[in-house]
Amino acid sequence: ESVTIWKDVPGMFNADPKRFPETKLLSHISYREAIELSYFGASVIHPRTLQPLQRKHIPLYVRSFAELGAPGSTIDDRSENDSLIPSFILKPKQLLISSSPRDLSFVVEDHLSRIFALFAEHGVKIELMQNSAVAFSVVVDDTVRARDLIERLRQEFDVRYNEGCELLTVRHFDESTLKHLTKGREVLVEQRSRVTARFVLR
Repeated sequence: ESVTIWKDVPGMFNADPKRFPETKLLSHISYREAIELSYFGASVIHPRTLQPLQRKHIPLYVRSFAELGAPGSTIDDRSENDSLIPSFILKPKQLLISSSPRDLSFVVEDHLSRIFALFAEHGVKIELMQNSAVAFSVVVDDTVRARDLIERLRQEFDVRYNEGCELLTVRHFDESTLKHLTKGREVLVEQRSRVTARFVLR
């Protein structure tokens, strides 16, 4: 038992070929990796498509109706191939918004719950978040809703923002690749885990 999705591309790639040269086909990845990539902005498959298949261990094949002979991508429980090829996701037109309590007190749970409530009220999705002692910073798509949200936040917090930013996410990175991708760019925010590196660039 399996599910096949037919697309106009021959499978899932490790980057958008419009933004990155020399993209590579992800011929076999796990559900978890595919969901992570979708969360960070890869657009081939929606997480809601993957989650019920993962629960029932049903493999998903991504094939091209334009290239019927192409091998496509397989998504299933197996994860041994996930780290073989790094993946790159670049989101342009981002805003970096930093909110601080007006009395320069520490950012605590009460402040965060209020900020999150305002984001939900305005329907603005947070792409990345980071906090310091006196500031809570987020990255969001630069939309009319986000601009309205900034004005609303200013009623309760000191707010600064940077526009014209890009959000770069790299899965299964190495240092030389990160240096190449960020060379000559201003890095406003950097976050890393063992698997994922994220940069807000300008």
